[in-house]
Amino acid sequence: MDVEIVTIGDELLIGQVVDTNSAWMGQQLGDEGFRVIRRTSVGDVEQDMLDAFDAAMKRAQITLVTGGIGPTKDDITKKTLCKYFGCGMSFSDEVFETIQQIYCRSGRRMNDLTRSQAMVPDGCTVIQNQAGTAPCTWFEREGRVLVSMPGVPSEMKWLMTNEILPRLKKQFRQDLYIRHRTCWVSGYPESVLAIKLAPFEEQLPPFVKLAYLPQPGLIRLRLSAYAGTSLQAEQAIAEQTDKLHTILAGNILADEDKAIEIQIGEMLRSKHLMMGTAESCTGGRIANMITLIPGSSDYFAGGVVSYCNEVKSNVLGVSKESLAKHGAVSREVVEQMALGAIRTLGCDCAVATSGIAGPGGGTPEKPVGTVWIAAALKDRVVSECYHFGTVRDQNIQRAANMALLMLSHLLQE
Repeated sequence: MDVEIVTIGDELLIGQVVDTNSAWMGQQLGDEGFRVIRRTSVGDVEQDMLDAFDAAMKRAQITLVTGGIGPTKDDITKKTLCKYFGCGMSFSDEVFETIQQIYCRSGRRMNDLTRSQAMVPDGCTVIQNQAGTAPCTWFEREGRVLVSMPGVPSEMKWLMTNEILPRLKKQFRQDLYIRHRTCWVSGYPESVLAIKLAPFEEQLPPFVKLAYLPQPGLIRLRLSAYAGTSLQAEQAIAEQTDKLHTILAGNILADEDKAIEIQIGEMLRSKHLMMGTAESCTGGRIANMITLIPGSSDYFAGGVVSYCNEVKSNVLGVSKESLAKHGAVSREVVEQMALGAIRTLGCDCAVATSGIAGPGGGTPEKPVGTVWIAAALKDRVVSECYHFGTVRDQNIQRAANMALLMLSHLLQE
């Protein structure tokens, strides 16, 4: 069953807010066997919204809309939907009661703008929003459905999980079974990997697709099967995943969609180890990646952002002689940083980075993008020098990824 997602708001078009709603909905819909055929973003302009609704309703059996149903004047989705479906608006006592309950629970005082949220389009099915004050509306025309939801991610997710997906699954017979499998791969540039996998891609069944999702230093390979039965889709994915493992051998980090920081956390937890970080050029990026994962306190002790040499020597115990002789961007210094982090933080293992992220600061001997990375476990330490590009943020992220990858190899050994 085809679905089109329409997100509304000027803030999406000017880049003030990133559209995370579409990404989340796409994943949930795919898991339930719905096929998202298009994602459209429009601003708070009536005619643009009308055009988007009309095009989506012609292309897909299901149109899911988020945004523009708040109480302020720039939120015009409800009025535009009334114009599109040729209906008026009425005050809903049921919606108003829900809003009152939400305000009572939070101890807030309702105003006239909030009360106006209880005005809903005639001729639609109103779905109560237990996570916020903006109601969800469900329209039907000629066997097709349009659902309008709040743009607030937490409210949209509550509605999708508890109301919309169950209703869609009940109303529309599943005509396609979709299965995805994502493998994380290291050690290959994207173009080199594509050449290596060209024969594999040529033999894929017509209902199986391979997608490349590169990140700095890592690549995700996503296999997608679109089949008439669940068993057929699952068997195809399993068969092609086995072939990938044969071709890529030890370069596959995981065959499920888990970021490297999640994989590291699972390894550390299973081995009852604590890790730490000593970061110079990455400026805390690695610690941030680790601590974004819920429960990371089980295995993350802390980090030191040793951006200047004084912190490297005074906090991490890096030798001043090494700094003077080899410079901060060197094997000697980064290895001492990693071992110093273990000692200072009282942890079992650590990663360290020191480099020239750019765009300035490079020399002929150490150009922009030069990064030394070390990983230490107990008293064992490994290190390597990398030469990345000239884009600062890419260099920082690539260094962070490679540091975690290095630690991963060390823990597996």
